[in-house]
Amino acid sequence: MAVTDEAIEKIKGMIVSGALRPGDRLPKESELAADLGLSRNSLREAVRALSLIRILDVRQGDGTYVTSLDPQLLLEALSFVVDFHRDDTVLEFLAVRRILEPAATAQACSRISDAELDALGAQLDALGEAPSVEELVACDLEFHRGIVHASGNSVLCSLLDGLSGPTTRARVWRGLTQEDAVSRTLHEHRAILGALRDRDAEAARSWATVHVASVEQWLRSTL
Repeated sequence: MAVTDEAIEKIKGMIVSGALRPGDRLPKESELAADLGLSRNSLREAVRALSLIRILDVRQGDGTYVTSLDPQLLLEALSFVVDFHRDDTVLEFLAVRRILEPAATAQACSRISDAELDALGAQLDALGEAPSVEELVACDLEFHRGIVHASGNSVLCSLLDGLSGPTTRARVWRGLTQEDAVSRTLHEHRAILGALRDRDAEAARSWATVHVASVEQWLRSTL
């Protein structure tokens, strides 16, 4: 494992130094192994590891390339990691979401277009007053994704997307066990949308905080 770690660090060093740039093709395996003083096996393991976290792209029959290194691409690995959470760590993911999502919602106030606001409103209208829990959770994900996207920060958008796995499960549990969860969520969504339409960043921040915190508080009482 230590040899593979060394190989990873050497490839990382080439990328950080600019010797390999986004989109560049890596030299042939035998040449790169010799240049870096590595065995071909350790290099192969390093390439496999770096491809899993989207640093490298192995194209069968073509070669291995450095990816775009776009933050959205690299942060996709986060969703893979959080899928392995334990039930008692859902609260920690929700706590992070409670910090990030209200900030993104407030930032979106000055950036979100009228067309985007209308699209969010149409989502809520299409959902109706008595959706199923599954429909509500799906809408909830798209509703918040649309707002965070409007904040203009792709890194923040990717981080919150990655955190949605365990928190989605918590929202489903809440919907199945809390009588007023559906109506409360619909009310909170409408309040967030109203604050965005008013361009009231602090009200939007507050309602987004209430929205995440209500799930967090319910889950805390069940664990």
